[in-house]
Amino acid sequence: MSQYQDILYEERDGVATITINRPEKYNAFRGITCDELIHALNRAAWKKEIGVIVLTGAGTKAFCTGGDQSAHAGSYDGKGTVGLPVEALHNALRIAPKPVIAKVRGYAIGGGNVLATLCDLTLAGESAQFGQVGPKMGSVDPGFGTAYLARIVGEKKAREIWYLCRRYGAAEAMAMGLVNKVVPDDQLDAEVEVWCRELLEKSPTALAIAKRSFNADSENIAGISALGMQTLKLYYESEESQEGVKAFQEKRAPEFRRFLK
Repeated sequence: MSQYQDILYEERDGVATITINRPEKYNAFRGITCDELIHALNRAAWKKEIGVIVLTGAGTKAFCTGGDQSAHAGSYDGKGTVGLPVEALHNALRIAPKPVIAKVRGYAIGGGNVLATLCDLTLAGESAQFGQVGPKMGSVDPGFGTAYLARIVGEKKAREIWYLCRRYGAAEAMAMGLVNKVVPDDQLDAEVEVWCRELLEKSPTALAIAKRSFNADSENIAGISALGMQTLKLYYESEESQEGVKAFQEKRAPEFRRFLK
């Protein structure tokens, strides 16, 4: 995979920057996007000359807004993932033996919020907006998106985020522990560069061991995620779940409760 279609990949001075390059879709991901992200993460993860990975989105409107509904419409591909290889993408972020920084401008919503959550560090511009949409769309992330989020922001706040599907500005996200630092948008690139330079001064082996140690404490969530993704297969085949996608495409409010029996 020498040339990517949906992402940009750059290596410079020990830093690999991976950019979701679908600004016209608010950097929503489809199947090929996930495949390319996984490939790029693995490409950077095992290069000795790379010490830090930065994940971001093209343009100023969005970091990532999750799955592109027009591309997969909640389908199930039979690979142990729902519609898209998101489970493998989450694992790629976690197994990379070096820090991954999420650089967030604009929307980090749905699956994009999960990606920002899973990165080791999250730096945001003042324009950043975080939140979930799953229950509004007939979907959910029953693994890292829920259980790991609760580790970061606490049970009560995580349940609020998922149950109510509200949006949270950068300052509020930092106050709840979802973001490490917020700066003006025009200073974000420089701030990420400062953090990268500091990380590159540290022992790469010590950082790798530290990351493995942090991950070991939450590795049981991977099992929860695998079980949850299989459960979602059944849910996504239901009329209730499909109502979320239909309502989104028809630009109307979903009527989920009419499917209760």
